[in-house]
Amino acid sequence: MKLYRGLQDFKKLNHAVVTQGTFDGVHVGHQQILQEVVKEAKVQNAESVLVTFFPHPRLVLYPDDNSLKLITGVEEKARLIEACGIDHMIVLPFTKEFSKLSALEFIRDVLIEGIGMKHFIIGYDHRFGKNREGNIDDVRELSSIFNYSVQEIPAQDINDSVISSTKIRNALLSGQIETANNYLGHPFTLWGRVVHGRKEGRKLGYPTANIKVEDPFKLIPGTGVYVAQAKVYGKVYNGMMSIGNNPTFGNASWSVEVHLFDFDSDIYEEVVEIRMLKRIRDEVKFEKIELLKLQLENDEEISKSYFSDLKNKISV
Repeated sequence: MKLYRGLQDFKKLNHAVVTQGTFDGVHVGHQQILQEVVKEAKVQNAESVLVTFFPHPRLVLYPDDNSLKLITGVEEKARLIEACGIDHMIVLPFTKEFSKLSALEFIRDVLIEGIGMKHFIIGYDHRFGKNREGNIDDVRELSSIFNYSVQEIPAQDINDSVISSTKIRNALLSGQIETANNYLGHPFTLWGRVVHGRKEGRKLGYPTANIKVEDPFKLIPGTGVYVAQAKVYGKVYNGMMSIGNNPTFGNASWSVEVHLFDFDSDIYEEVVEIRMLKRIRDEVKFEKIELLKLQLENDEEISKSYFSDLKNKISV
């Protein structure tokens, strides 16, 4: 897949099958759309194109609202989209000026003149253009003017619940990692650099890597202890992680820490990928260090049991 940051380096195609949107999380619903784009491109002997935006439109239109955090950054989103088989991903810089484009102007100037769209695939109830006024009716009306065909993908649901990025963000913030992963169709991940911490875990026999998440827009799930994996030096290690303030040690500064099983290497300043799999418990303040150690031993047992069960499921 080729990644473009704007249209300036993109060469207009003769025949493009296009979809567009923020695609935050690249969840199961997004994947359905992307699979259809790839499929239709093959049928039409065309090239598949995804158009997305950075920053997220809400961050530009409501700059004083700092509540929005994103499930995936641009690079992580690109990896997930590439895995779906898309040929081209175009990240358009979203500005206040860009937000003033009408649905007609966006379709004409960006999708038709800039990309060469011949077939447009959009998700259920998708809106775009100035004040989000553009909808499927506008898309169909303009198709006869600009000579492209239209396809709308119905809403995807799991257990009678329609999937959306907003629902996934809310699940993550409340620590419901398994629900979020079910909607995503892949594990939620954090990327960060390993930095020095207080090294309290080492005294307990559970040394941790302190992860500094450098993306200011990245969503961090709710506090608690989780089953997790970390990809280090290209290899995946099982482990458990904590998000919170370490209340037993006097409410230290907020941190993301991961303890890896059967791992004993110096990885300070390395960038690692953390895959969050299951929430074990709330963060708890223990009156005695010995009680915390006993709890960590129990957390380890639960985590290793999770991986053992996972391995058995895969081998069946």
